[in-house]
Amino acid sequence: MTPIRILSIATLFPDAARPNFGLFVEKSLRALAAQPGIELTVVAPVGVPPFPLSLHHRYRALRALPPTECWRGLTVHRPRFALIPRIGAPLNPAMVARAVLSAVPGQTFDVVDAQFFYPDAPAAMRVAAALGLPFSAKARGADISHFGHDPATAPQLIEAAGKAAGLLAVSDAMRRDMAAIGIDPAKVTTHYTGIDTARFHPGDRAAARAALGIDDAPMILTVGALIPRKGQSLVIEALPALPCVHYWLAGAGEAEGRYRALAQRLGVEARVHVMGPVANADLPQLYRAADAVVMPSVSEGLANAWVEALACGTPIVISDAGGAAELVTSPVAGRIVERTPEAIAAAVQAILANPPAASGVAASLGGRFDWDRNGRELAAHLRRCAGR
Repeated sequence: MTPIRILSIATLFPDAARPNFGLFVEKSLRALAAQPGIELTVVAPVGVPPFPLSLHHRYRALRALPPTECWRGLTVHRPRFALIPRIGAPLNPAMVARAVLSAVPGQTFDVVDAQFFYPDAPAAMRVAAALGLPFSAKARGADISHFGHDPATAPQLIEAAGKAAGLLAVSDAMRRDMAAIGIDPAKVTTHYTGIDTARFHPGDRAAARAALGIDDAPMILTVGALIPRKGQSLVIEALPALPCVHYWLAGAGEAEGRYRALAQRLGVEARVHVMGPVANADLPQLYRAADAVVMPSVSEGLANAWVEALACGTPIVISDAGGAAELVTSPVAGRIVERTPEAIAAAVQAILANPPAASGVAASLGGRFDWDRNGRELAAHLRRCAGR
């Protein structure tokens, strides 16, 4: 097989300061690199604001990241680009492109790959033009639902989609969302995420709870950033109708204070447990401990937490966002509900009253989510884009 040289741009990619940031992108690129005939170069640009904003504690660890390192078997370049918080989104693609080109001077590639649609795709468009190459981009969720509808960023996103040699989407629903903003659906291929079934699989729920120091009270769980879009406030508002149910939140974010205040106002603060960020390695046990994973997001592509929960045998209660209907195809897998506390409470009550067998929940995935398959499909797609 003729080797293909791929330049992959990933603004969502883990590092020592943010080990869970874009972990799914890292896993997909590792699966790609494992395929025969693949020569992969990863550039994960790091946004740092100009002085004196760069002195903020949020950016201290980012400034200390090495410009190049071996990260879990991948050589990763981490050039810096100027990030203007809040108002600089329209400038980011050009800044990212400049950083990428500075990281790979003199290197030769066959195709440019963007692992997120904004700012990565417009950046890849610029890099590809500078190098005289075709490029591809993948849509994952907020990159379309937010940046694809924001007048400040949508024109660059649409231009990149039009010039790309090929496009990917994390779900069929995301492919339809792309078409709705004017992207040619004929250029878009659905590319499901993967799952490490050696780690994410059913296990003993009682043992998982004992290891975490959790008693036998009913437990529901949300995994994700504590931000309004994820809808954790709706779950807290459902708790008065779910007596004795405890709610665990794995994640951190700007809404934590509001969520704590809401729980106190409703008198359920003793049943709301904010865990902060949880390492990916610790998630399987957490999923197994829960009776249901509840995630009433405003928008998603196809959330990795949905797939991980099902793989661990835990049903999900989710809103009709993104690829929800591609996962919850029967009551065994969980429920798709309206984004109201009443609907969430009713779905949780139904699952608690008749809990499905963990093996049946995991089997509902039907083998569709596999990292080796993900890597094979990504390699084949990029070969097509490169004319190979």
